Amino acid sequence: MTRLFLAGLHLLGLGVGLGAVWARGRALTSRLDPAGLRSVFLADNFWALAAALWLGTGLWRLLAGLEKDTTYYFHNHMFLGKMAFFAIILALEIMPMITLIGWRRQMARGEQPDTSGARRLARISFAQAGIVIVMVFLAAAMARGYGASLQSH
Repeated sequence: MTRLFLAGLHLLGLGVGLGAVWARGRALTSRLDPAGLRSVFLADNFWALAAALWLGTGLWRLLAGLEKDTTYYFHNHMFLGKMAFFAIILALEIMPMITLIGWRRQMARGEQPDTSGARRLARISFAQAGIVIVMVFLAAAMARGYGASLQSH
């Protein structure tokens, strides 16, 4: 039952994450008055929730050996590709995260942040959404045995 629960949460994280990062990108291309910024921050909160779900459930599933042992994953090219794309998402997230934390602080002080970089953040968000889609296909391939090393470990 734990396997099913964790797998379900992991998949829900993908759905939440894809919707959230796309919504963040859309909100960043809209009017960025206080209401518009609240939309950006709400989508960003859901994006963070998705990341927490992916990391928490993914690490649990990987390290607890609930599905397959750790060796299987580290010798599966689809899994390694999925992790490489996840690392790219994390690297791309540095600028939006720092920028949005600053905007949140400014809003909390009653200031209107300089949102001149919003279009760039939107492009990053849309790129991340595309990467999430690629990761879904890599995960589906991995679940069907693709990418597994032919050697026994």
